[in-house]
Amino acid sequence: MAVLFTPLTVGDISIANRIGMSAMTRNRADQTRVPNHHMKKYYLQRALGGAGLIVTEATLISSQTSQYDRAPGIWSMEQIVGWRKITNVVHLAGSKIYCQLWHVGRLTSGEPDGPEPGYGPSAIPARGRSRCFHFLPGMPDFGMPREIPDPSIVVTQFKDAARNAKLAGFDGVELHAAAGFLVHQFLDSTSNIRTDKWGGSSENRARFGLEVLKSLVEVFGPNVSLKISPGGGFNDMGMPLQETIDTFSYFIAEADKLKLSYITLFRYNPRLDPIIDGKRCGIPHDILSVYGKLITNAKTFIVGGVTPEEAERLVSTNQVDGVFFGTSWLTHPDLAKRIKFGKSINNMLAVPHLYGDVNMDPRVGYTDYPAVTY
Repeated sequence: MAVLFTPLTVGDISIANRIGMSAMTRNRADQTRVPNHHMKKYYLQRALGGAGLIVTEATLISSQTSQYDRAPGIWSMEQIVGWRKITNVVHLAGSKIYCQLWHVGRLTSGEPDGPEPGYGPSAIPARGRSRCFHFLPGMPDFGMPREIPDPSIVVTQFKDAARNAKLAGFDGVELHAAAGFLVHQFLDSTSNIRTDKWGGSSENRARFGLEVLKSLVEVFGPNVSLKISPGGGFNDMGMPLQETIDTFSYFIAEADKLKLSYITLFRYNPRLDPIIDGKRCGIPHDILSVYGKLITNAKTFIVGGVTPEEAERLVSTNQVDGVFFGTSWLTHPDLAKRIKFGKSINNMLAVPHLYGDVNMDPRVGYTDYPAVTY
């Protein structure tokens, strides 16, 4: 595993190892979406546990992008101050941290007393249920979105969020263009049927994501990254295979020209691709072999069910520069140290506590996972 513990330059910063902590929604912010002391402890634990690069849970860029009750935001000064406390302790622990910028687009629930209808590229609702884990019972269906009249306004919101992230002390920002959220919705022809410059051809559907990336680079320079999931499935995403390859190949190649710090390829996972109307939406294909060769300027990361053994093989054979782990970091605050010293990765996931709830102790299934003694 020694290759996983060699330093890596991403953008203009150096990270201590190739083991990153992926963004994962946890819903432990305050009711006003301000990061709190529970979140500070959570991120500090994992920085002390050896994460080379931490990417925050998806962070809302404006109050109009709400889906989850206590997901954090980064549009107010109170939120900036809350995040600053977190970036400070992460840096003191020796890790680096990016803020993942997020707009859910059309993915708001259809509850009568729920959030107002979302805005998407087109007025087409996502089929299925809200929330990330579709096997959890009781989640409402998605609502009917409104078409975004002028997508350039949302591009400006992303840029403002990046400015706030810089004030909050983040080392960089990651654009969430995966999992069926807004940028992904623009890319996919099943959710984007616009006839203006933001829809139609692959080039037009990629325009929104590329304009957002350009605006982020204006703020953070080389410390801007991108996360994509071409395999779809998640949140009712999926085009025919050739259209998928054509669209994402163009998007990745153009994004790579911006000299981003890294691009993360999120592998297809059937567990996150629910059966809707008798079939799955996703398009399983080898994400790394198809798109990895298009990334020549940015570093390449992969995420999605990667084991430590596979991570070692992928990095040592130069197929990727680094690997992000998700659930393993939730359940093991010392994951990198466990990998380094050959300790078991055996903490069980507390599924009922994946997402915060006002009626439960926020520490449970969040900051109470045990570490081992070294």
